[in-house]
Amino acid sequence: MQALSLRTADFTDSVIRRMTRIANQHGAVNLSQGFPDFDPPAALTAALRDLAVDGPHQYALTWGAADFRAALAKKQSALMGYDIDPETEIVVTCGSTEAMMCAMMTVCNPGDKVIVFSPFYENYGADAILSGAEPIYVPLHPPEFSFKPDELEAAFAQHPKALILCNPSNPCGKVFTRAELECIAFLAEKYDCYVITDEVYEHIVYAPHEHVYFASLPGMRARTLSCSSLSKTYSITGWRLGYIIAPPEIVEVARKVHDFLTVGAAAPLQAAAVTALGFGQEYYDELTAVYTAKRTLFLDGLRRIGLPFTEPQGAYYVLVDISAFGYANDLHFCEQLAERVGVAAVPGSSFFREDVHHLIRFHFAKKEETLIEALNRLEGIRKLAQ
Repeated sequence: MQALSLRTADFTDSVIRRMTRIANQHGAVNLSQGFPDFDPPAALTAALRDLAVDGPHQYALTWGAADFRAALAKKQSALMGYDIDPETEIVVTCGSTEAMMCAMMTVCNPGDKVIVFSPFYENYGADAILSGAEPIYVPLHPPEFSFKPDELEAAFAQHPKALILCNPSNPCGKVFTRAELECIAFLAEKYDCYVITDEVYEHIVYAPHEHVYFASLPGMRARTLSCSSLSKTYSITGWRLGYIIAPPEIVEVARKVHDFLTVGAAAPLQAAAVTALGFGQEYYDELTAVYTAKRTLFLDGLRRIGLPFTEPQGAYYVLVDISAFGYANDLHFCEQLAERVGVAAVPGSSFFREDVHHLIRFHFAKKEETLIEALNRLEGIRKLAQ
């Protein structure tokens, strides 16, 4: 038989999802795949319960139900500082994963180049390859995970079609400063480049850091595809409700791509989510307070155990340094951690273009008792030393 597609030749399965399967196999506390173990807001689940009977149960409009887009436009307009037209500037997708893929295929032709900061969420490189584009990796330098302007401009000088910006960043928790974003904006304008943002952690930012929407910067609305989802903000990762916000001429193309990728997001889930999109500022303040407390609990525990880490500025991940354990292979360490200690993490090498094998990623989007149990188990991590 003929060979299958070569475009996936360099792919592995998702290391993050693989670690969830390993966690399940060994009964480990799953701090690998970033989903909560607590319920969504009660008002949201109550709305879904009612809609389970009343519907809608058939297709919504391909690019998103009108009431969902209207509610989303109202919420994001207030946050992003400009009026978003729900009729022409929004595409509702099946999660931010599809939003990012759709954005890439909207912007890029085969052979185009795309800038990706490293470390990066594992899908970005795959998105570029599936789009026929070539990634150009630019390092973010620890401990602040900041870029060097000359390295970034060297990447722009290769005339990429787009730059992917995850802010706040998965996996390192970096929140880009306004000055850093303005540097990116200057180069994007200078080299005529689109910017595809992944802002799914937009509401999970720790003081004194602040999230700045890239599209809100002067002149950037015209060249930005703002991607996000409801998954993290409302603890509904399984609902798969994402979106792209962009100018009408970009959205017109993105809607065509989306239509042939997935047709549309689930109609009853969109209808229920309108409730959440109408929450007041107090909800987001409480969300920040909840995750700040979880971060404090977990990071204090890591300090007591003696595990060095980089403190996240946003999102709910932390990179932990395992150099002291003597492993050349971080995936093997994570497998041993799940099997022998009972806690699952993600090997850092799955996030870096550079040869990095001394970091692992935990997430702390869990109940307090789950985090305490994980920390109690991590007290025995020294048994893994080689």
